[in-house]
Amino acid sequence: MSNGTPLRKTVYSDALKRLRGSFMAVGLFSAAVNILMLTGPMFMLQVYDRVLSSGSVPTLQALYIIVVFLFVFMGVYDFLRARVMSRAAYRLDQAVGDEAYSIWMRSALTDQPTLGRPLGDLSIVRGFLSSPAMLGLFDLPWIPLYLAVTFIVHPLLGWTTVAGLCVVLVLALLNQFSSRAYHAKAMQMDSSESFFIEQSRRTAEAVLPMGMRPGVAARWSAMHRDGLAVGQIGADRSQSFTATSKAFRLLLQSTLLGLGGYLALQQQITAGMIVAASIIAGRALAPVDQVIGQWASLVRAREANRRLKATFAAQPLKRPVVDLPPAKGYLTVQGVTKFVPGDRSHERPPILDAVSFQLEPGDALGVIGPSASGKSTLARVLVNATLADEGGVRLDGATLDQWSETALGSQIGYLPQKLELLTGTVRDNIARFDPDASDEEVIKAAKIAGVHEMILMLPDGYATELVHDSAPLSGGQLQRIGLARAVYGTPRYVVLDEPNSNLDAAGDDALSQAIMVLREAGSTVVVMAHRPSAIASVNKVMVLHSGRVAEFGDRDTVLKKTVRPRPAPQPEPTA
Repeated sequence: MSNGTPLRKTVYSDALKRLRGSFMAVGLFSAAVNILMLTGPMFMLQVYDRVLSSGSVPTLQALYIIVVFLFVFMGVYDFLRARVMSRAAYRLDQAVGDEAYSIWMRSALTDQPTLGRPLGDLSIVRGFLSSPAMLGLFDLPWIPLYLAVTFIVHPLLGWTTVAGLCVVLVLALLNQFSSRAYHAKAMQMDSSESFFIEQSRRTAEAVLPMGMRPGVAARWSAMHRDGLAVGQIGADRSQSFTATSKAFRLLLQSTLLGLGGYLALQQQITAGMIVAASIIAGRALAPVDQVIGQWASLVRAREANRRLKATFAAQPLKRPVVDLPPAKGYLTVQGVTKFVPGDRSHERPPILDAVSFQLEPGDALGVIGPSASGKSTLARVLVNATLADEGGVRLDGATLDQWSETALGSQIGYLPQKLELLTGTVRDNIARFDPDASDEEVIKAAKIAGVHEMILMLPDGYATELVHDSAPLSGGQLQRIGLARAVYGTPRYVVLDEPNSNLDAAGDDALSQAIMVLREAGSTVVVMAHRPSAIASVNKVMVLHSGRVAEFGDRDTVLKKTVRPRPAPQPEPTA
């Protein structure tokens, strides 16, 4: 609830709502378990007050048989509630996991920092739901039952237990207020440290040869040390309150024994009531003690749940889409403007400034320009990898968000400038991990990219596994397999960002041939290029300068304007 307005429904909120039935079942099982928890004290009460005074062995045997049955039922109910919570955690993961993964993937394309790591937060919530701490929360509402029993035994014992419970609750609140900020900050610092570790490992190829390891290691050590220090402060405070609560609970039980002994001497209660009241009072405080002992995990789960709610609520509403007919390849770019990421929108310079052009099926556009002219940003905008701040891109007259993700993906081929293939076989990567891909389509794409023979030379051909840090491929081979992935299925709209940055002469020829094959098939191709060989097969050229279109038109006409002949060297004057 925010400002009186309820938060909108999300996949996560709906998944939590569907768990209400499980929570109700666990609540009923917890009721049975907590009632049956009185079996032990009541048995001891009967043994001390009836069996020992009467000396009746049959009574003792009958009571023991009843106790056995009651404890069996208690064990079954305790098992069932743990099983229900474990299954509930599993169902939550199954209902939310795919969407959490998609959000995490899409967050890589946004200019804004993510609220958290939804997969990690989901793992924390799932682990907490199936933990003993969650069952301890279900036991808390039954504390009044045990207090009522102690009052029945003797009001003085009841009030003593209530006073002890109040002390334990105060300790729990103090624990929360004193350690909450430290636990939250430690989690944030741990997330930043994890990101830095992943980042440093990905860039190890440059970090290690240039002798950056000591400096990078020192930065990680500082982050790690600071995170541990903050977490340790919170842990120290939690541990101190946990130890204090535990010691006080034992003291309270001894106090109740002593008080019960005094009342027994005064003939106000029986000997059996002394032990029973002590056990029941200890049981009344057990859930609080358990929750305090698991306070760190409870705080982590609460923060993870809060971040998950905020993350899912921050996602844009999904627009209804209509199954549009397959694209023909008419591309229209209207006034696309993209600013440098930041909070101060009025101070951000544009990366792209009112870029507009049109292409028809069979056209191939080469986009050239100096570094930082906006070529890669334009490529990302064209394939919907990032959104334009102004203007838009239309494919066959429809904006890209009018297509479903799957339908649009089948129409687009994209080779990014920074290419990293995924763990899997060469075939899997070319087929875009489509489980329904046919071998014929995969081989066709490889042949269009001119990489079929090269793949056959690999240890296992198309079945060669591409595993991180052990892929037997060079940069040029990876780029050519990435090209095969881009042309898989002969998409109607292909964007290639610096596709020949790692290619040799043979690779350049294969790239030019692939562009020609795509054009002949009616595909629209856009190539971002620095090297002239990348635009050998295009029919149109656009020159970007500082994010603006400086020239656009037929290739030969534009190149004549932009490539000026060098003046002939003048003969040196003779003496």
